[in-house]
Amino acid sequence: MNVKAFGSYAGDQPLQTMDITRRETGAHDIQIDIAFCGICHSDLHQVRAEWAGTQFPCVPGHEIVGRVSAVGAHVSDFKPGDLVGVGCIVDSCQHCDDCDAGLENYCDGMVGTYNSPTTDQPGWTMGGYSQKIVVHERYVLRIRHPEEQLAAVAPLLCAGITTYSPLRHWNAGPGKKIGVVGIGGLGHMGIKLARAMGAHVVAFTTSESKREAAKQLGAHEVVLSRNAAEMEAHGKSFDFILNTVAAPHDLDAFLVLLKRDGTMALVGAPATPHPSANVFNLIMKRRSLAGSMIGGIHETQEMLDFCAEHGIVADIEMVRANQINESYERMLKGDVKYRFVLDNASLTV
Repeated sequence: MNVKAFGSYAGDQPLQTMDITRRETGAHDIQIDIAFCGICHSDLHQVRAEWAGTQFPCVPGHEIVGRVSAVGAHVSDFKPGDLVGVGCIVDSCQHCDDCDAGLENYCDGMVGTYNSPTTDQPGWTMGGYSQKIVVHERYVLRIRHPEEQLAAVAPLLCAGITTYSPLRHWNAGPGKKIGVVGIGGLGHMGIKLARAMGAHVVAFTTSESKREAAKQLGAHEVVLSRNAAEMEAHGKSFDFILNTVAAPHDLDAFLVLLKRDGTMALVGAPATPHPSANVFNLIMKRRSLAGSMIGGIHETQEMLDFCAEHGIVADIEMVRANQINESYERMLKGDVKYRFVLDNASLTV
């Protein structure tokens, strides 16, 4: 099946229109007509070959929402017309300890939605900047938000689960003081989710201009991280800090804000490493510096249901296919509040 897509033939070339092939719908497959696809910072890193191993042509996109257009003979949980989503995972080994635990995201055989080995043409997966996608039923998610919110649901499939998973794992909730570092595509979701979970939420930003915006997103307090006095006032007070910043920075400035046994989890993925943390800031209060990667399929469905129940979606700006290259440049400058979403109907115009 030939479909229109938008991708790149080389890391130093702009994205452009291309034709790609999707497999026919197998017995356990679901074919999805893609309505919208979120634009993630990871897309930019991969398509520009800033991360190793990019296969070209590369079609990014792993925040996919749309309607089921066909189902395989053995599919019983979905039917044509259902609103569904696909996130960062389209396959895994399905039998390791991680898969058995519902943590397919940590499976060594996890197949990403784009740029992962597959038997489909051309030998690696192609993502959601395309008209259609065919995915095994195990990795398809049900969307319960109202249809008019569908475009704003798309970023939940990466930005939403990337922030939800660590907040759940480290037990964000009533009585907990939670910090969120960075108010961008990930951070704005972290603030909304932590607030909905019942935690006391403190947002950290380097920009005074984002102070009021962070409060509107749900932060109880906002700290200008360049202000030493504001930072010091929160010393040794946080149960958990979710660090969403995707650029190298001083981790110690935030580690010292954790209580004894507090944890800071990194979810931002910089192109170059952070400066190493001072080990004494970890030893002296038994603090932990951790990482977290998206979430498994069960947890992603849990996140979507939680967001539907609490009326949570991403704050988005819609773009057409011919605006993607411009949106990448704006994303690098932080010029988006807070997530670009591709209108996939524009792929045929």
